[in-house]
Amino acid sequence: MGSKSIFIGHKEMTNTNIWKSLLAEFIGTFFLVLVGCGSCISWNAADLVQISLAFGVTVATIVQCICHVSGGHINPAVTIGMLITGKISLVRCVLYILSQCVGAIVGSAVLRAFTPESLVKSLGATLINERISSLEAFGVEFFISFMLIFTVFAVCDENRTDVKGSAPLAIGLAVATCHLFAIPYTGSSMNPARSFGPAVVMNLWDDHWVYWIGPSVGGAVAAVLYHFRVKCY
Repeated sequence: MGSKSIFIGHKEMTNTNIWKSLLAEFIGTFFLVLVGCGSCISWNAADLVQISLAFGVTVATIVQCICHVSGGHINPAVTIGMLITGKISLVRCVLYILSQCVGAIVGSAVLRAFTPESLVKSLGATLINERISSLEAFGVEFFISFMLIFTVFAVCDENRTDVKGSAPLAIGLAVATCHLFAIPYTGSSMNPARSFGPAVVMNLWDDHWVYWIGPSVGGAVAAVLYHFRVKCY
């Protein structure tokens, strides 16, 4: 097993496609954070609908652009779901998450450079509402991430013939819908990299574990349940 894992890892690293995929994931997450978190800057009191649409439409646009290159994950929770259902290797999973996190950090840094100091504040960082506990915040992130990853697996299911319209748009709408619900609770992350970038740039780490564990566990459960349903069907 050990020699097989090493062989798979070496094969991934020497495959030119992996480097194109990593660049695509970097660029995708970069723009997700730049545009999405940019919509949170309070030039004229950014509202719930504005932020929700910015994240949803941005995700749909990016996935449409890069899904043929890397799968359009731009989210460690999606990548982890793909790993545990056997759709990608462990090496590819780790490299994707690293690329996503670096892209998020660079996107946040560029956004801060563009933003007047008086408006920077949290730079769109995800923070828990003081009226709920970190455990309750975990539950919110779990369920909105479940919805997103369940949608991803459903619209990308090659065994389905009934799916019509745009898969990226459906994913983007899931993101926008969850933001409309969850922004007042947790800032609506559902993406560890999206939370990680602003946290690094602004050094804001309050309850940061929620934004890794919630989406990762929620996404993993959704991936397993959908995969199991498909196998049984």
